[in-house]
Amino acid sequence: MSEFLVIVESPAKAKTIERYLGKKYKVKASMGHVRDLPKSQMGVDVDHEFEPKYITIRGKGPVLKELKTAAKKAKKIYLAADPDREGEAIAWHLAHTLDVDIHSDCRVVFNEITKDAIKESFKHPRPINMDLVDAQQARRILDRLVGYNISPLFWKKVKKGLSAGRVQSVAVRLIIDRENEIKAFIPEEYWTIEGEFLKGATSFEADFFGLVNQRMELKSEDEVKSILAKMKGNQFEVTSVTKKERKRNPAVPFTTSSLQQEAARKLNFRAKKTMMLAQQLYEGINLGKEGTVGLITYMRTDSTRISEVAQAEANQYIESTYGANFLPEEKRKEKKGANTQDAHEAIRPTSTLRDPSSMKEFLSRDQLRLYKLIWERFVSSQMAPAVMDTMSVDLKNGEVIFRATGSKVKFPGFMKVYVEGTDDQTEDKNKMLPDLKEGDTVLKKDIEPKQHFTQPPPRYTEARLVKTLEELGIGRPSTFAPTLDTIQKRGYVTLDNKRFIPTELGEIVHELMVEFFPDILDVEFTAKMEQELDNVEEGKTKWVRIIDEFYRGFEKHLEKAEKEMEQVEIKDEPAGEDCEQCGNEMVYKMGRYGKFMACSNFPDCRNTKAIVKDIGVKCPNCKTGNIIERKSKKRRIFYGCDTFPECEFISWDKPLPRNCPKCESLLIEKKLKKGVQVQCISCDYKEEPQS
Repeated sequence: MSEFLVIVESPAKAKTIERYLGKKYKVKASMGHVRDLPKSQMGVDVDHEFEPKYITIRGKGPVLKELKTAAKKAKKIYLAADPDREGEAIAWHLAHTLDVDIHSDCRVVFNEITKDAIKESFKHPRPINMDLVDAQQARRILDRLVGYNISPLFWKKVKKGLSAGRVQSVAVRLIIDRENEIKAFIPEEYWTIEGEFLKGATSFEADFFGLVNQRMELKSEDEVKSILAKMKGNQFEVTSVTKKERKRNPAVPFTTSSLQQEAARKLNFRAKKTMMLAQQLYEGINLGKEGTVGLITYMRTDSTRISEVAQAEANQYIESTYGANFLPEEKRKEKKGANTQDAHEAIRPTSTLRDPSSMKEFLSRDQLRLYKLIWERFVSSQMAPAVMDTMSVDLKNGEVIFRATGSKVKFPGFMKVYVEGTDDQTEDKNKMLPDLKEGDTVLKKDIEPKQHFTQPPPRYTEARLVKTLEELGIGRPSTFAPTLDTIQKRGYVTLDNKRFIPTELGEIVHELMVEFFPDILDVEFTAKMEQELDNVEEGKTKWVRIIDEFYRGFEKHLEKAEKEMEQVEIKDEPAGEDCEQCGNEMVYKMGRYGKFMACSNFPDCRNTKAIVKDIGVKCPNCKTGNIIERKSKKRRIFYGCDTFPECEFISWDKPLPRNCPKCESLLIEKKLKKGVQVQCISCDYKEEPQS
């Protein structure tokens, strides 16, 4: 008989931990939560201090029966759910179900699933932290009060299946606000003058800066002509040379938010996929003779803190692999953000010695890519700064000044391992310049004026939206991925070219929320609520008081909405064609994955069709069909012939309505990491990449 029963959340974790603890311990999995609020009703008694009504989750009966049987045989029970608010709440529910004293030393937490970390954590069990439980309970009740009051109202007034959550409503608001900014944007004309110059046989680039002692922005073609008229001849004098040494510090280790952002930039992963893979790496991977080992620390964190043990191991690895000069001269100070809970460490590898190349045979392709990202980010964060030599040169012709800037890496430091990605698609023109000194003369090779127009702010990508939510203090690490997933599933937004666009349904729901529930959409109000939940976690505030203050205002808004919200009719838009089955008009309808065509004679006729987008290109295969835009089962856009299945031509790259000038074959638009490139499907013809 096992003396001790340990309960974790997942079976994968259970196997690993049982092996570390030995024969006296039996480790079982609860498979997540065992109790929750009922789905069929509110489950919150608003008249009696918002007391929640918890029930056993449907389907968890056999799991609970197994846990109760094992609990009766055990001398002591340890609850080892994840080290966060939700994990604490799961432990509390388990304690209630299995009659475990919450004040006893029954709770065990660990930040990584490794032998040393597990054994150390069992030396320091503690009681269940009711402040953490109350913070999670308050969030759950808040979300239930909002969702289970507003959603039925929307079902009645707008359409069945709608929902309105606290954080998701703010996320949709940000997307709609950005879309409105884009629509209202008025582009402004501006010009640049780009020059190519020669020092001996070496060419370099410089841009118009201004006139002597005066920086100047060019707003019109007339101003450009005026500047060009001031230049005489091809010679430019070097009037100023500024050389500096600049240090560039590495990025800090990953938090949940920064991991989701960087995985989107560098690996093209959605937030949901990133968290799924991170969970697998955290819970443990079978490493052959070494057994199952957790490869990364807990992946839901807002801290960049690193343990001294991990730091020391990283330092040893860096020194032995790259040399002592790649270690920083002094320990880098961690900056803690205003909204940071700092419950546990940053996301890092559990051992620096397990470098990505040694893990290749044990991981799937995507697991390896994410692990490599986490490993490189962590190792680089513990390395010395990069040292850059920078140079700025002013070139003068009469009154006109051109300026060239350049840099080169003097010492790579952390850049030897990793460089953080960016959301910007701009080309880096900051190249090294030839050796120039004041008084030198350079020759103009080419001067090219270029007209530009200011661009509207970009639509949100998943990475940008996560970053914005975090900066505004909306939600917490565990909420970002589910929030993005929910607003897409509800049909409030769609992703086009990896950027969020609000749907007609999303805008209708948003307008109603603005009119009747402005507090829920208020960014400051929602951020303040997150801070209040943090105060509950820290034992500064009672959760009932927070809920009560919120509900008093919310209840008034709800009463007003019940009385004044008018019925919203989402009219079906005519599709401009008739149903081939019954002859009635086809209309556009909104579904889970966006718009589709359906017969207006529904339910008598259930004919539906996908919306076909003709891109104006003849099929190169059959020569008679037209190429149309289609979507795969995973919602990925591809291009195929409209005569399918007679013609099976498909392309993941967008065909263009012009032929290759070299061989007359089809040209396609190939997506690159930064921008697109037009190329031929038959020959080696390629055009310059466009950002």
